[in-house]
Amino acid sequence: MAAAAGVVAALPAATAHVAAAAGAPAAPATAPHSGGAFARSFAAPGARVRPKFRWWWPDALVDADEIEREIDQIAAAGFGGVEIAAVTHSVSEPINPSRHGWGTPAWVAAVETALHRAAVRDVVVDLTIGPAWPAAVPGITPDSTAATKELAHGVAVVTGATAFTGPLPEPVTAASSGVTARKLRSVQAARVVSGTSPTAFPAQLEKASVTDLAAHVSADRLDWTAPDDGTWLVIACYERGSGQRPEGPAHTSPLSYVVDHFSEAGTRAVIDFWESRILTPRMRKLLRETGGALFEDSMEMETHATLWTPSIMAEFERRMGYSLLPYLPALLQTKEKYAFSFDAATNKAVRRDYMEVVTELYVENHLLPVQKWANGLGLELRIQPYGLQTDAMYKSALLDVTEGESLGFKNLDDFRCLAGGRDMGGKLVLSNEAGGTAGGAYATTWDATLKKLVTQYAAGVNQAVFHGFAYADAPGAAWPGFAAFSPYNGGTGYGEAWGPRQPTWGHAADIAGYLSRTQQVLQTGVNKVDIGVLWQKGYAGSGLGASWFTADGVPVGWTHLFLSPRLLSLPGAVVRERRFAPDGPAYKALLVDGDVMIGREHTLQLDVAEKLVGYARQGLPIIVIGDWKDGHVPGLPRSGDNERLLRLIAELLAQPSVFNVPDRPDVPRAIAALGLQRDVEYAQSSMLLHTHRADTEADYYFFANDAVSKKGSTGAPISHDVTLTTRRPDVVPYRLDAWTGTVEPLTSYTRLDDGRIRLRISLAPGATTIIATARAGKWAPGPAPTWNATSSEASEVRRTKDGRLEIRDSRPGTYATTLQNGATVSATIEDVAEPMALTGWTLTAEDWTPGATASSTTKNLRTIELDGLRPWPEIPELADSSGVGRYRTTVTLGPAWSGGHGALLELGEVFDTYRVSVNGHALPPADQLTAVVDVGPWLRRGTNTIEVEVATSLLNRLRVSNAPVFGVAKRQNYGLVGPVRLVPYGRAVTEVRRSASAGGRPALA
Repeated sequence: MAAAAGVVAALPAATAHVAAAAGAPAAPATAPHSGGAFARSFAAPGARVRPKFRWWWPDALVDADEIEREIDQIAAAGFGGVEIAAVTHSVSEPINPSRHGWGTPAWVAAVETALHRAAVRDVVVDLTIGPAWPAAVPGITPDSTAATKELAHGVAVVTGATAFTGPLPEPVTAASSGVTARKLRSVQAARVVSGTSPTAFPAQLEKASVTDLAAHVSADRLDWTAPDDGTWLVIACYERGSGQRPEGPAHTSPLSYVVDHFSEAGTRAVIDFWESRILTPRMRKLLRETGGALFEDSMEMETHATLWTPSIMAEFERRMGYSLLPYLPALLQTKEKYAFSFDAATNKAVRRDYMEVVTELYVENHLLPVQKWANGLGLELRIQPYGLQTDAMYKSALLDVTEGESLGFKNLDDFRCLAGGRDMGGKLVLSNEAGGTAGGAYATTWDATLKKLVTQYAAGVNQAVFHGFAYADAPGAAWPGFAAFSPYNGGTGYGEAWGPRQPTWGHAADIAGYLSRTQQVLQTGVNKVDIGVLWQKGYAGSGLGASWFTADGVPVGWTHLFLSPRLLSLPGAVVRERRFAPDGPAYKALLVDGDVMIGREHTLQLDVAEKLVGYARQGLPIIVIGDWKDGHVPGLPRSGDNERLLRLIAELLAQPSVFNVPDRPDVPRAIAALGLQRDVEYAQSSMLLHTHRADTEADYYFFANDAVSKKGSTGAPISHDVTLTTRRPDVVPYRLDAWTGTVEPLTSYTRLDDGRIRLRISLAPGATTIIATARAGKWAPGPAPTWNATSSEASEVRRTKDGRLEIRDSRPGTYATTLQNGATVSATIEDVAEPMALTGWTLTAEDWTPGATASSTTKNLRTIELDGLRPWPEIPELADSSGVGRYRTTVTLGPAWSGGHGALLELGEVFDTYRVSVNGHALPPADQLTAVVDVGPWLRRGTNTIEVEVATSLLNRLRVSNAPVFGVAKRQNYGLVGPVRLVPYGRAVTEVRRSASAGGRPALA
């Protein structure tokens, strides 16, 4: 039966997955071609595109020699950067903050040592803006102008016609330790809604009743008589320090306090401390040489009362055009819960307007000044711009580098929010705090980490900063050494502490190479996206998705990112040739729905509606969902605002490039009516994800099998026909193997009449492939191929070095192959040996146990003869062992074995990482998600030795060596579990020639 047109694009040059639907074997790895600058850089990516580690230090209690040794370890493993962070959550014995705290001379000297060694080893160094998070510095107190603020309220109940004479009500929440000062900001009265309780939470208030009592206050005493109708609340508001400190034990002496991120004073305190205490002349020089980034974690502002900054009353009125004071009760909070409420519409409008001002104050007083200062030092600014209900998309457009996180984000659309801002701002990198796993300390596998990470790459991420690499030791640490988050609150804590303490570290270079090449591609050119989804708010981390496109569009190839209103004011927010942001994502259409954050209410800013009308007049397709007859502005409206908005919406819907559908399921009608076509098209797939980038020379398509995002999914192989849009008629599709660094033109694909290219993508769970379409020559190595197959009865069609066509299959027989020009050829594969089960192995295991110190390990060798593979917990000698196992077996290939044969080694289940050697030859890096390796080129007639080296986590050993912490965990099934098979395949080669009967096009002899 003829195979579907295409290629098993997932099969790397050194590996294959015959269990996938296409079942195609692959050729051995070859050296990268000598042509094309891209191919050369892809084979050996530079430090700037390599993945990084968060490098956890126990404050400054570190040794210079150990710092240099760890930089060397990271560089040797192929990682390109570190982020030095003082994180001491798991330290059981206190560190003297005066001698070894963050920002001390000891800290500065240690950082200088790291920077110097990093410059030697071509490692990029990032620095956190303060100790732990959020941004904080010593030298300020909670009462300082620079410290973060809260607005605390006190409340008293007054019945109608009753006099209140006496001290103002005290705050309902006590001040934090160290807070000694406060400033009275307002005293108001408000009538409780009839029929509701004045002690309800939240208390229901009549908006029109709010009365300013400032004239009745003297020396913090109130003399006021309530009106004679209803029950009233007296609400006194006090500005005070929140007293928030950075995470973890004391990092400094004096204590550090979190700065006000919304005032100039808070930012000035940070910069002044760095300038006076940290930035020595040597450090300034080293920072310029290494050129890393200054990093700030997510905005985890913790207050007992309402988040505040001293200037916000005046700034609110200046920016919003109305006074905040009459609406202040609707903002007041106790432990992040609103204490008072007006009607729902007013609550939503005022709270929204308040956070809009908070966004602007953060950007103007913190983000931009810190970024300008950092850039002056030769550093970029990298921030996780979420954590409050602020416009994270807009902040992503302004930042040098924006960052999300695999642990805190709920789905891929959370990353697409940040990517939308990044791309509209013309920035390159979306970073990811990658690999963090709750409860995963010393149990996190690279297999699981990669399966999660590759889906995030498909959502716009293109830099991984792994969580994390731990400094070797700290006071009170137990084997295998200090780890920032393990143990944690008496439990195992967060994973993972990567590094030489982990048995898998010996294989980390293979993984680093794979990620480096992937990130190089994803940092090439510009992200290209089908649909821009306009949201009324720029939050990130909400877990909400795009109307229709997330659930239904992504599974058939549509891509989307999110836009906040502010992004429409950026220079790139223009329409050209029916594309929005043509020099960036080049969206084919915009999607407008109700506000998903508030039940899909039909709210839209006036300026946004005006811009949408302008875009539509220029021919930009816009899809509008729902009946907008109830449209209204999102904030507190001024007179005539809602009426003007309705007129603009009517004008928008009247434009020929705008299609209005009743609800989300009707979006396909709009797509068809507007003639929209996605860049990548495939039939319904719940597992296939992709992203598309382009530069002037090529288009790059990254594909991943999503083995983790679907609930209840354990992952399964996929095999799909995929159609790619091309910019030029003469491009050739190439496969970029991120595991080996090879770039090869595809052999099997179909060029459609409309110029698009159809090929087959087959991927194991979590596996990826990269396809580039480019003209041969300058971009790609070697001359343009002269033929391609469109279908074949054989499992695989390959192109030999001299341009001939080779078929491969695990079954003997005669196979027909059809070329693009319609010519067909048959080729015969002679006898092929049957698959061989490999069951007898000699296992030499390194059993890793605690050494003489917390950071040293003893490796005990054990040799075990196995007549059948089984996980280590089922092998008595290794039941509680962790380490590295080397499995060795022999296989005899008889006279039937010849140069026309090859073989795949199917490993079955492997825990965790592995490498393969055949007859003493170490094979190229293997796809860790596929677990099938082409060993044919290294086999020979007669006896062959196959060795599989498998590395584990440390959990099984820690269960017994540190039972109080890890004993509750279940053993993991380590090792080569199998079943393992050697599956021979045959090959047959035919000549390619020019044929007059084929009109001068390639044909087969």
